[in-house]
Amino acid sequence: MKLPSKTNREKQRRITRRALMLGGVQMAFIGVLSWRMRQLQVKQSSQYRLLAEENRINIRLIPPERGLIFDRGGVALAANQPNYRVVIVREQAGDPARVLADLARLIDLPEETRQDILDTMERHSAFVSVPVAEHLDWQDFARISANAPALPGINTEVGLDRIYPQAEAYSHIVGYVGPVSDTDLARYENPDPVLKIPDFRVGKTGIERKLEDLLRGSAGTSRIEVNSAGRVMRELGRSEGRNGADLQLTVGDDLQKYAQYRLQGESAAAVVMDVQSGDLHAMASTPGFDPNLFIYGISSKDWNALRDNPYRPLADKTISGVYPPGSTFKMVVALTALEEGVIEPDEFINCPGYYDLGNRRFHCWRRGGHGRVDLSNSLKQSCDVYYYEISQRVGIEKIATMARRLGLGEVPSLPLPAMAAGLVPTKQYKQDKFQQPWFIGDTLNSAIGQGFVLASPLQLAVLSARIASGRMVEPRLIRRVNGVPQPLERPPRIGLSDTQLDHVRFGMFRVGNERRGTAYASRIAEESMRMAGKTGTSQVRQITAAERAAGVTKNEDLPWERRDHALFVGFAPYDNPIFSISVVVEHGGSGSHTAAPIARDIMLRALYGTQPPLSAYPAEIRSKMRLQQEQEPAPAPITPTPVEDRA
Repeated sequence: MKLPSKTNREKQRRITRRALMLGGVQMAFIGVLSWRMRQLQVKQSSQYRLLAEENRINIRLIPPERGLIFDRGGVALAANQPNYRVVIVREQAGDPARVLADLARLIDLPEETRQDILDTMERHSAFVSVPVAEHLDWQDFARISANAPALPGINTEVGLDRIYPQAEAYSHIVGYVGPVSDTDLARYENPDPVLKIPDFRVGKTGIERKLEDLLRGSAGTSRIEVNSAGRVMRELGRSEGRNGADLQLTVGDDLQKYAQYRLQGESAAAVVMDVQSGDLHAMASTPGFDPNLFIYGISSKDWNALRDNPYRPLADKTISGVYPPGSTFKMVVALTALEEGVIEPDEFINCPGYYDLGNRRFHCWRRGGHGRVDLSNSLKQSCDVYYYEISQRVGIEKIATMARRLGLGEVPSLPLPAMAAGLVPTKQYKQDKFQQPWFIGDTLNSAIGQGFVLASPLQLAVLSARIASGRMVEPRLIRRVNGVPQPLERPPRIGLSDTQLDHVRFGMFRVGNERRGTAYASRIAEESMRMAGKTGTSQVRQITAAERAAGVTKNEDLPWERRDHALFVGFAPYDNPIFSISVVVEHGGSGSHTAAPIARDIMLRALYGTQPPLSAYPAEIRSKMRLQQEQEPAPAPITPTPVEDRA
């Protein structure tokens, strides 16, 4: 047998080594591939399964049902009504423009509207539902539903829209909702994702805005299975959200609407408050507006009419309007003087009709003066000179301290936006604001509620309630949340003796119940319901010495915006106070002639709970009041909704 040559043997060895190396590389590749397959199929299987699920499952937010708002008797003030609507999802539509064109054959959908919808879709993620048409009638809604298979990306929905059944009566208290704006989103550090749903609505004013988080609730989610084309196949699961909380207010529907009616034709405000609990039974600001106009976007015509109205219907005058309180501030000065012991209730001060301070003369409203008056008479006849004198004895700092104890100069704790603090001036205030020292003349002006002093109608109602009760009563607007009564604690004493308070209360009683009292013509005749109060007239213009010498121009002879404001504050019944009231009529002239009669009528409505008998009015005006009652619009039939405990 012939042996291989040396050269052949060498070649065979090289081939064997190459085969071994190639085999090793192949084995290594197979090993790496096997390891990677094991990683993908075993260790990372859950991760890739999740990715696959995300490709075929969409998570959609389900907007929560907004909480309802009721009056104290269960009358709906803010409700939700069904809205038949159509939406489009861009990732499911394929060619959204073509789909919208097809939809336009079924319903009225102008080309301009279709372009707006396309622009809106471009600003949002592809999976977000964009509204196409709202508030469809049933025929259009059914027609679109029947043709849904031929309209990819088009979905029909039944949503809920906000509605305000009582319209103007609660426009300032309840407010209204509107589409989410960039300003709304900027209020939150981490905005709720539901706020980014196109056409979602949030509170813009009133309670709707201030308690937005409580009323909105939290969104639910729906897991939707879609095919490769994005078409919805089925709903895999649903997680329900939490509806917004239902609120019951302290305001009563009958009294609120009557107050609005009684103030009609005026730029005015009225507040009725329980002197013990602080419950606000009425907060009327006129003129009002229809909040339903704002829900879907107000027209330019309607907006301009509201914006340009000199009576400012969009402003809530009860909380954001601030006015010189005029003579209604005199109770503050009187209580300060009594507490400091600088005046005795029976001490007389002479009023010749003016008060001289250096080379400046401060006038009383009554040109001939009031003669010798004591504390109760000074309130009864609203003598200015009396308060010029006693204000100097106590000084502005102590007057300011008392004013704050009685509720002025502080923002009330209520769930309402844009509440004004008013102004209780001090020496430091003037120095900081005007870089000027405080003069005694500033104190005299403040003593009669003029000068720098400002207060809102709500603050004046609190002032009257604290005088009536002797306690630090705070205003309250929310009675129940989801049927659960809100905590109510008895407020502490105000720190004034009953004797001091009684002197001022008696002076307020004489204002409306004795002849020559400034509100005697507006008294309550029923003895068990007699009202104590104080009129006020605050100037909005400077009366020159020349005009005073020639005779002060009457309010009715002046342009409306230059007339005095008319004010009244009070409480009733005098012997056992239940309600306090404040009325401010912008440029209404005299408080005794304009504000006091309105306050009496509203107070009687609050005390009786319905239209009062004519015997409650003075005999000389009963014929007039009978006619007024006959002209009063009949209340619309309303079925109260039970406010159930949903907690």
